[in-house]
Amino acid sequence: MSHSPALTVMIAAVRKAARGVQRDFGEIASLQVSQKGPGDFVTAADKKCERVLREELAKARPGYGLLGEEEGETKGTDPDHRFIIDPIDGTSNFMHGVPLFAVTVALERKGEIIAGVTYNPISDELFHSERGQGAFMNNKRMRVAARRQLHEALVSTNIPNIGQKGHVGHRNEIAVLQAKTMGVRVLGSTALELAFVAAGRLDAAWCHDLKPWDMAAGIIFVREAGGFISKVDGEGDPLNAGAYAAGNADLLPQLRAALAEARKL
Repeated sequence: MSHSPALTVMIAAVRKAARGVQRDFGEIASLQVSQKGPGDFVTAADKKCERVLREELAKARPGYGLLGEEEGETKGTDPDHRFIIDPIDGTSNFMHGVPLFAVTVALERKGEIIAGVTYNPISDELFHSERGQGAFMNNKRMRVAARRQLHEALVSTNIPNIGQKGHVGHRNEIAVLQAKTMGVRVLGSTALELAFVAAGRLDAAWCHDLKPWDMAAGIIFVREAGGFISKVDGEGDPLNAGAYAAGNADLLPQLRAALAEARKL
């Protein structure tokens, strides 16, 4: 299928960067790991992957800004466009040999996400989307799940680690959703979680304590797959809110209502 020049650049950059990640995944025992904070780790593979992404994207679009998890923000001469990068979303999974992580890049124009690419180099599943063009996994169109009742839904979330806040509040949310859904899952990768919502593998999801690079590509996946994504506590763009809730038109209000119930506990 044909892609815009910008999306073609993003896909090529992600695939090139992912080759090193694939090699490093086969050498888990020899990974170089450092700690950024309590429960927050970075591997040499993260840093190397982000460098490749930055080099490839800057080569093709030299004026665009870049925001990445490991190297922060680089301003561009073009004030309207910015790439948002997470070299390995799901580093803890990667470090432990769990094949649920992704290389992910989004393109932002004037504060709005207009394209996204998320790639799991182990399953060889590439998710991509452009505004107004639909969402795809390995070039097959994705649609969000059609279930209409929360008790039928399989939902996903994150769990705060030792260095994060909100442990009690999140346990309350999980307890409420355990009683109202078919099941609650934790993938360990927000990028894949949103891709799975877009693909209909998960019916809905919510997460807290996030950065823009965790969810930038996933936002456009969900919307272009016919779903909805908002702040946890109501309408609005979740990109810079640090949290999101996502699902189809029927499930999202039910999910937000359940989360509001949990906040009262």
